[in-house]
Amino acid sequence: MTSKAQVLIPVTIAAVIIGAVGIYSIPADHKIESTEFPLGTVRLDGNLLDVQVADTGALRTRGLMFQDPLPYSEGMIFIFENPARHSLWMMNMQFSIDMVWFDSDGRAVHIEQDIPPCKTALETVACPSYLPPSDSLFILEATAGFVEMHGIELGSILELLSV
Repeated sequence: MTSKAQVLIPVTIAAVIIGAVGIYSIPADHKIESTEFPLGTVRLDGNLLDVQVADTGALRTRGLMFQDPLPYSEGMIFIFENPARHSLWMMNMQFSIDMVWFDSDGRAVHIEQDIPPCKTALETVACPSYLPPSDSLFILEATAGFVEMHGIELGSILELLSV
């Protein structure tokens, strides 16, 4: 019979190796200790939000990693060059978030709520990606509870005011 230690030790070693390889394989311009994001303002169903703008590959890769929870009046907007089925994951996040995907017209096409972070090495190995069923051009991330608090639903409208 296999003991817990016989299973957990190899799994833990594999998780550490995979995590280390993953970190070392991230391009240097993505490994930024403290990242300064451009700031902007968006309107979502009439609610004004201050946002950090992630509009380059390096900024989108970094996202909200290592940040503290945001107030419900703030978020991060991911802006892509072309509509596609853009996915995100929760690696190195410190808090749960809500994600809302928007098409090129600014209409919400997919919502994920209360997504937990992947903080530990073991969680990182199995950290899922979140993928919408249709193309999007923008993704809004906000602290978990944001979607419910603001009544965001499929079809909600995002307007980029200053990004």
